[in-house]
Amino acid sequence: MPTHETRGIRIGRPRPGRTRLLGVAVLLLAAAAAPGTPAAAAEAPWFDGRAADQVTVDGTRFADGHGREVVLRGFNVSGETKLEENGGLPFATTADARKSAAAMRHLTGANAVRFLLSWAHAEPEPGQMDTGYLEKATAQMKAFLDAGIRVFPDFHQDLYSRHLFGKDSWYSGDGAPKWVIDAGGYPKESCGICFHWGQNITQNQAVMTATRDFWRNRALTTGAGTVHVQDAFLATAERTMTYFARQLTDDQFTRVVGFDPLNEPYAGAYDDGQNSRTWEKSVLWPFYEKFRARMDAAGWQDKPAFVEPNMFWNSNLDFQRQEGGLLDAGKPGPDYVFNTHYYDQKAISGIFMPGKAADGQYAGDFGALRDRSTALGLPAVLSEFGHPLAGFTSDKAPTVVKGMYQALDSRLPGATWWTRPAASGAVLSSTQWQWDIYNGRHHEAMNGNTGKVLTEGDAWNDEDLSAVRLDDSGNAAPRQDARLLDRIYPRAVAGRTLAFTFEDRSRDGSTTLSWDRVPGSLPNVAKVTGSGRYGMLVWRSGGATDAPTELRLPRDFDSARTTVVSDLGTLTGPPAYTAHGHTADHPVATVAEPGDGDGNRLLLSAPADESTGTLHYALIADGTAAPSAEQRAAAQRELARWAADAGF
Repeated sequence: MPTHETRGIRIGRPRPGRTRLLGVAVLLLAAAAAPGTPAAAAEAPWFDGRAADQVTVDGTRFADGHGREVVLRGFNVSGETKLEENGGLPFATTADARKSAAAMRHLTGANAVRFLLSWAHAEPEPGQMDTGYLEKATAQMKAFLDAGIRVFPDFHQDLYSRHLFGKDSWYSGDGAPKWVIDAGGYPKESCGICFHWGQNITQNQAVMTATRDFWRNRALTTGAGTVHVQDAFLATAERTMTYFARQLTDDQFTRVVGFDPLNEPYAGAYDDGQNSRTWEKSVLWPFYEKFRARMDAAGWQDKPAFVEPNMFWNSNLDFQRQEGGLLDAGKPGPDYVFNTHYYDQKAISGIFMPGKAADGQYAGDFGALRDRSTALGLPAVLSEFGHPLAGFTSDKAPTVVKGMYQALDSRLPGATWWTRPAASGAVLSSTQWQWDIYNGRHHEAMNGNTGKVLTEGDAWNDEDLSAVRLDDSGNAAPRQDARLLDRIYPRAVAGRTLAFTFEDRSRDGSTTLSWDRVPGSLPNVAKVTGSGRYGMLVWRSGGATDAPTELRLPRDFDSARTTVVSDLGTLTGPPAYTAHGHTADHPVATVAEPGDGDGNRLLLSAPADESTGTLHYALIADGTAAPSAEQRAAAQRELARWAADAGF
């Protein structure tokens, strides 16, 4: 039996429009996964369903249908779309997609994916849509939507098109169809002396010219007549979105949170007198407005465009960085999300950062992302980040990726988080690059060259970043420390997050990385956390909802030893969520993840009659030993004083 000192609370009556959309069978599975759950739990939690799935833009945050602040966390699905072996689809079969969705949900608690699409396969001939491709893409997308994972599709491109590259080329691309390249008459591609495929972006004249033609909307002479290349892409995007809207059920479409118009935009080459900032203003932003209009025409009026700035705006190499970040977009409003990528090029180079990442390594770079989000008045998403898991800099991956997740959670290094928590900032949404179950098992004829079949890594330009691969039993298995990938994060907060941190204790080889240490001024908090993992959330109630705050609990947190110390109560071994009507029996409880009976959410339910703006805090720990009731009470007193003095 769980030991706890909590107070029963009453959850207010549901507001009009709230619905109960989880079936009794789903809840029975959840109850079976939670030992000691009373039979009364057979009724579905009222806060789950379409209202919880819905995501809208609310200033600089995402909000669900209950008005809760939402954080999106997950992966890109997947770089397989760049390849030809499975026809430009993320998976060979829909069954593989379903297996991946279930594994992702179970292994990481992900609630979102960026779903890659191929223009080349959607429109293989000018003006002709391949409905077979769209049908398969839709079925694979449904696999994630039906698993309770939100989706935002992305028309992906790298180096503009695979068809710019010859069979014997060192590199490859993806994106535009063959007919576009044939009609363009581009020069033979050559990157010169390039040590990384990305150098083609600014050194390969074929790539640069074709990219510039796209932004200029060049008129191409094709077998179907004269076609303006950007107009053709926009028309394909509209038809694709229309197809998805018609093929998805209402519940499935609710989980589609928006659309990423185009991966990593860059001018190709600037016109005379043009620079990165004027290009964003006069070329890139008008393109996004056109895409936005296409979304509206396709029935996506209530979903934002996840727009990316000039891809070099936040490079951490000074000679590569370009001014940008949609500086001249004003405040675009709820039709858009600020969407960007970040890779540590210094670390990847092995030259500019010879050592490994350290505590707070990315606080400044990710702080710049938060600052742009604030200036634009939009939520921010880091839709690509990661580090190579093979090659001569792969030894940096455990620290680099840990540092990036740390910076997604907070503006602060671990060394100062407890002393300056009011500066922690918003928790950023993100999708890690990438989730490729075929990693190391590909069969890709590079640029159509059957004498150059790629099998290793991601099978694309020597990349190897997939967080998973299939094991010998055919199951998806992590290639990175499970403690790094399966994280506590605030999935839905009933109010505004003020500060958050998660000490994952992930490992670099045999070394445990402990960057976020509880200070000596909080000795009882330190005893509660011990040498285990812990998360700390501080939030202020918003008054707009009586739905609970939800956090992901990593799947290997021992529920009997998980300790929560909160102003709402303290306990070790949170009970399963039960309620009478909408009265929660416990303000601190767990409930199964929708779509994963083995996964748990921690629920923190505030009193229905509390004042708007009430400050709440919660420490969640899987400490090395269950603390006594006295230790928990002492830790609660320390945290109460800490929160009162922190300046929130």
